[in-house]
Amino acid sequence: MRLTTSEWPARLGRLTRWALATIAALLFLGIAVAAAARFFGRPGSRASIFVSVVSCWLGAWVLWSFAGGLLLRYGVLSTYHGALFAPVALLGAVAHYRAHVRAGRVEGLAVFVGGQLAWLAVVLVQNGALGF
Repeated sequence: MRLTTSEWPARLGRLTRWALATIAALLFLGIAVAAAARFFGRPGSRASIFVSVVSCWLGAWVLWSFAGGLLLRYGVLSTYHGALFAPVALLGAVAHYRAHVRAGRVEGLAVFVGGQLAWLAVVLVQNGALGF
């Protein structure tokens, strides 16, 4: 099935709505589980840690996409491949969750900051800022 250019906006709109609805449902479910854990006296449960980690990485994805798009638009960056953030975020989120569960909140946040610095290094290497 080949789409014409006039069909793309409608198809993209439906895809965006489904993606946003899925993300919202997952976040709502996670928040409900974390709230139930907090209600029953377990605020540091694995469910609440999971929701915290997912929110951190989703927020980072939104901010990096916004900043990367702006910097690309105004010529500060020559290239920005936001899709490459997905594997960095996935590996970072797994490491963040494991560090948070095993060592505590501060160590988990250190892993999160390390993941952001790793992504910054990737963006700088893509744009030749580090001389590679």
